[in-house]
Amino acid sequence: MKVSDFTVEPVPRSAIQPFVEKWHYSHSTNGVQHTQCFALFDGITMIGAMIYALPSMKATAAKYNPINPLRCWELRRLCCIDDTPTNTESYFIGKTLRWLKRNTDIEVIISYADLEQGHEGVIYKASNFIHLGNNGGGRVLMVDGKKFHARSMNQKQKPYGRELKRRWNNQDGHQWWDSEEKDMYYQDVKAKNIYVYYLNKKIKKKLLK
Repeated sequence: MKVSDFTVEPVPRSAIQPFVEKWHYSHSTNGVQHTQCFALFDGITMIGAMIYALPSMKATAAKYNPINPLRCWELRRLCCIDDTPTNTESYFIGKTLRWLKRNTDIEVIISYADLEQGHEGVIYKASNFIHLGNNGGGRVLMVDGKKFHARSMNQKQKPYGRELKRRWNNQDGHQWWDSEEKDMYYQDVKAKNIYVYYLNKKIKKKLLK
């Protein structure tokens, strides 16, 4: 099994949703506003999936592409089955970046390596992303064992955000950063390493001055 024999195809979210929920460590796509999805195939067998999405917070796009915030996407989900060959993920990323460069006007891709999960970002370095430090850590909202962004309840325009807020408000004796309910609470998490890839060389020069 050679990495170069694998194929990458753009696919609808529905085609990879079950795969991501099984193989990604989060087992969830909550809050992921997908823009483009890809699947990695060994023959006709799906062995990997990837989701590029709008950054979860608008300020993130403005921070990493202040010239054109709407042309900043985030690599939100990447997963492969176990026992794939070395360099499978970086091969997968490279193929999708080239597709995005040919078929979209996106200029900046950001992604985070979750130190909480022991991920330092080796695959991003291998894919020529630039390491820009880390986010300093923070908190996540745990709901029934699943992680949500700490500000998920502020997403009033989203059905899941309204439901989380309703559930939180129905608790007794809680404060914003604390909760007595075992199935819904805030949890401290380690920092995430921040990586950026510039699809547009002119933008790269301007932003890295």
